[in-house]
Amino acid sequence: MSFRTTADYVEDVSPGGGALPPRAWYAASDAKSLSLNGSWRFRLSATADAEDDSFAEPGHDTGDWAEVTVPGHWVLQGHGAPIYTNHLYPFPVDPPRVPTENPTGDHVRHFDLPADWPADGAAVLRFDGVESCARVWLNGTDIGEFKGSRLPHEFAVGHLLRPAGNVLAVRVHQWSAGSYLEDQDQWWLPGIFRDVTLLHRPAGCVLDFFVHASYDHVSGEGTLRVDSDTDGRVTVPELDLDLATGESATVPVEPWTAETPRLYDGVLATEGERVPLRIGFRTVELSDGLIKVNGTAVLFKGVNRHEWHPERGRALDAETMREDVLLMKRHNINAVRTSHYPPHPAFLDLCDELGLWVIDECDLETHGFTEQGWRDNPVDDDRWTPALLDRAARMVERDKNHPSVVMWSLGNEAGTGRGLTAMAEWIRGRDASRLIHYEGDLDCRDTDVYSRMYAAHAEVERIGRGLDGGTHKRRALPFIQCEYAHAMGNGPGGLADYQRLFEAYERLQGGFVWEWIDHGIRHPELGYAYGGDFGEELHDGNFVCDGLLFPDRTPSPGLAEYKKVIEPVGFDGEGGTVRITNKQDFADLSALAFEWSYQVEGETAESGSLAVPPLAPGASAEVKLPEPPAPHPDGGETQWTVRAVLAADTAWAPRGHVVAWGQFPVTARQAPAVAATARPVRGADRITLGPAAFDARTGALLSIGAVAVRGLRLDVWRAPTDNDDGASWQDDVRHGPLWRRLGLHRMRHRLDAVETAGDALTVRTRVAPAAWEFGLATVYRWTSDGTRLKLTVSVVPEGDWTVPLPRLGVRFALSAADEVRWFGGGPGEAYPDTRAASMTGRWRSTVDALQTPYVRPQENGARAGVRWAELGGLRVEGDPEFWLTARRWTTEQLDAARHLTDLAPGDAVWVNLDHGQHGIGSQSCGPGPLPGYFLRAEPAEFSFVFTETG
Repeated sequence: MSFRTTADYVEDVSPGGGALPPRAWYAASDAKSLSLNGSWRFRLSATADAEDDSFAEPGHDTGDWAEVTVPGHWVLQGHGAPIYTNHLYPFPVDPPRVPTENPTGDHVRHFDLPADWPADGAAVLRFDGVESCARVWLNGTDIGEFKGSRLPHEFAVGHLLRPAGNVLAVRVHQWSAGSYLEDQDQWWLPGIFRDVTLLHRPAGCVLDFFVHASYDHVSGEGTLRVDSDTDGRVTVPELDLDLATGESATVPVEPWTAETPRLYDGVLATEGERVPLRIGFRTVELSDGLIKVNGTAVLFKGVNRHEWHPERGRALDAETMREDVLLMKRHNINAVRTSHYPPHPAFLDLCDELGLWVIDECDLETHGFTEQGWRDNPVDDDRWTPALLDRAARMVERDKNHPSVVMWSLGNEAGTGRGLTAMAEWIRGRDASRLIHYEGDLDCRDTDVYSRMYAAHAEVERIGRGLDGGTHKRRALPFIQCEYAHAMGNGPGGLADYQRLFEAYERLQGGFVWEWIDHGIRHPELGYAYGGDFGEELHDGNFVCDGLLFPDRTPSPGLAEYKKVIEPVGFDGEGGTVRITNKQDFADLSALAFEWSYQVEGETAESGSLAVPPLAPGASAEVKLPEPPAPHPDGGETQWTVRAVLAADTAWAPRGHVVAWGQFPVTARQAPAVAATARPVRGADRITLGPAAFDARTGALLSIGAVAVRGLRLDVWRAPTDNDDGASWQDDVRHGPLWRRLGLHRMRHRLDAVETAGDALTVRTRVAPAAWEFGLATVYRWTSDGTRLKLTVSVVPEGDWTVPLPRLGVRFALSAADEVRWFGGGPGEAYPDTRAASMTGRWRSTVDALQTPYVRPQENGARAGVRWAELGGLRVEGDPEFWLTARRWTTEQLDAARHLTDLAPGDAVWVNLDHGQHGIGSQSCGPGPLPGYFLRAEPAEFSFVFTETG
C-alpha cells in the first residue's frame, strides 16, 4: 500500500476525485439497495497521517477498535470533543493549510450482499454527508476522496463488490481545505453523519432526470416535461398522462403552493428501473418587482433551520425531520431557509408533502475571513472556483425536482467575489425556473432579491417605501430579511412590529427568524452544554443556543409568539361585530371553522360556532357576534374571544387545532378599592395595620394574617437576558452591560422615615446604587379596611438617569407556595414587545412550571396584564394591571447561574409584582427594543391589594 501525506488531498483546494457527477436524489425505486448505516469499527488518530492505509485491506484486524454509529459524529460518541465557534476558524487562517493536529477517524464496515442482490455487477456507493473530508476504499481499492460535508457523493463500485466479506473503509479528517468553505455558525462535528447506501444500478437504469412542472395561473393548466439521461416514459395516472421523456404535455391541474401542497403521483420508467415521482406544478418568477408563485406575490413567514438533535448532532432520523415540519406547520410557519447548507434530502420531501416554501442554501460560508478584511477569501480566488461550482452543482442537481424549493441561495456570509458570480451563472444556465438569493451581494449583481440580515424596523420601513438607495437594480427588487429576530434566550422581541411592516409594504416579502432550534448538547452534569463547556480554545459561548425550540424540541415562548404574529387569519373586533381577514396568499378559509366565547372575569360564560364565509385570499368580512349574556349584577370585566380552528384532520394537525385567535374587550375592569378604615397601631417592636404586621423600626412588612412575608422592597433588577447583554460589537448601546456598570444589580435601600400618622403607615426610602449620585425616591404607603391591605408605591427619579430601568416593581419572599392562579395574560410568559400571544383569561400553574428553561438562565417567566393572582395563601390585586413572576431562587441567583443545573430551589418563593418591564428586542445579534418599549426612569405610582386566602 502507498503512503500519502496530507498535501495530497486534505489540503488540496479541489473538491476531490473519483466521484460520479451529481444527479437528482430520490428516496426509492424498484432497484435494489442496501443501507450501510449501523455500527462501524472506529479508530481515532491525532493527525491526518498518523496511520498508513493498511486498515483498508481485507483481513485487517479491527477487533480491538471502538465502535461508532453511522450516521453519527465521533465527538458525540466519546471520541474527542465538539467545538463551537460562530465565525472564527478554530485553526490558524492559512488557506488551504490546516493544522498538523487534525483528528482523523478511520471507519470500517464489513458487509455481505443480500442473497437476492442481482449478479450483473453494476452498483453505486452513496455518501449523503461526511464532515469534512473523506477518502474511501472498497475491498482494498482506493476509489476516491471528497470534500463538501453536507453534499452527496457517489462512486461506481460494482466491479469491486463480492457476494460476501466486503470491506468498506473510510478515513475522515476533521480539518481540510474544505473547512475554509464551511465556517457556518454551528458546532464543528466530524464524522459520517448522513446515510451510506449501496445502490444497484441495473442496465438501462435511471441516471439523472429533471422534472419540469410549470403552472399557468391564467389558463389553470400545468405543463409537464421530464428530461432524463436515460430514455423512458413518464406516467401520471391521475392526469391520464403517458409521455416519453423529453416530451411535453399541458393539462388542467391543481397547482402546488405551500398553503395547498397538491402533489401528483407519477412514475419514471426506463428499461431497467422505475422511480416514483411526486410532481408539484408551480411557476416561480420575478414579476413587477416581486417574488411571485403562480402569478401571486408571496409573503414568507419563515425560519432558518440548522439540522440539530441534542444527542446525535446533525445526524437526524426521519422521525425528527417530520417532527420539525409538523411543528412548523402547527405554528403557522410557511417557509424555511436551509441555513447554511442543503439539508438531508428527505427533509425536502416533507416540505413538498406538507407545504413549505424553501430557500435551499449551498454549503458555503467563509465568515472567518472577516477578521482579516476578507483578504485571501476563497470566494474571490480563482483556485477555489472549481470547488464552489462543485458545491453549487451538487445542491442543484440533488434538489432540482422539489416543488418546495423556490430559490437557490449561493451560501452565507462569504463576502463577494468571482466565485459567487460563477456559481450564479452556472445555476441560471442549469435551472432558470427559480430565483437566486445571496445576502452578501448588497448591490444584487448576482441575485434576484435584495436580502439583508437584522435590519432594524426603521430601515425596513424605509426599504418598504423605496427610500433605501443602492443601485438601480437593487431598488427594483423585492426585499426579504433572510435573518431577523434573533431567537436567543428570552425573545425575540419586536416580531409583531416587523410583521406590521411586512404586511403594509408590498416590496417587503417577509423574513426568516434566526433560528429554529437551540443547539444545546445533552450533558450529564450541565443539562445542556454550549460553547466553552468542552474546553475549547476559542468559542462563542451560548450563541449556539438561539432557536425557537429548546434542544429537546419543546417550543419556546418565542415560537408561541411567532405563531400568533404570523397567523393566517386577522381579527379586528368592535362593538358586536368582528372583521375577519384571510391573510393567506392562495387558500380560502374553507378549511377552517370559527368559534366564539364570551368571558366574564376571565371565565367563559357562553360559547358557540360562528358562521364565516370561505373568504378568498386577502378578502375580509364583517361578521355579527351573538348578543352577549346579561351583565352580572356585580359588574366585572367582559370580553369576546374568537378562534379559527381546523375544520377537519389534516396531514399536519388534527381537527380543532387552533390556527388563529383574537380577543376584544366589552366592559372594562374595575380597579380594586380599599377604604382606609383601619389605623396603624405601634407596639414595642411591631406595627399592626388590619391583618398585617410590620417591623416598628424599619417599617418592613412581616406578615399578612398567618402568611409570613419578608424582604418586600422596590426592585429594579432582572437577570439580564441574552438580548439585554447584546452582541459584543454593540458595546455603546447594550443595556445589560450599562445596567451593571451603573450598579443597578446592587441597589442600596436607605430608610428615611417610618410614619404612622392618620390612617396610613408610610415608609420613605431612597433606592440608589453605590458610587453614583442618581437614585429613586420611593415611598411605600400602607392602608387597610381591616381585612385587606393596600400598598401604594410612589417612585420619583432623582439625578441624571441615562438608561432605562430593567424592571420597576416590588419583590418579596413567601415561605411556601406551589400552585399559582391568576387572571391575566397566559398561559406563557410575555414582555412588553413579546406579548402578542398572551391571551387574557384565568390560568393556573405551579411555581416550577412558571419558569422558562432557557439553556443559559436569565430573566424569564413573567405573566403580563395580571389583574389578580393567588399563591402562598395570598391574593394580590393590582392597580393598574401588573407583571407577575414567581420563582424558587432570587434574581441574583438566577443572574449568577450559567446552566439550569446551577439553580437549586431555596427555602422561599420569590415573587415580583412589576409595574413595568423593559422590552426584550433581539440585540443578541439584531436591534434592541424599539424606544416605545423602554422602561424609562419617570415618576410612577402603582398599588397592590393583599388578602389572605386562608
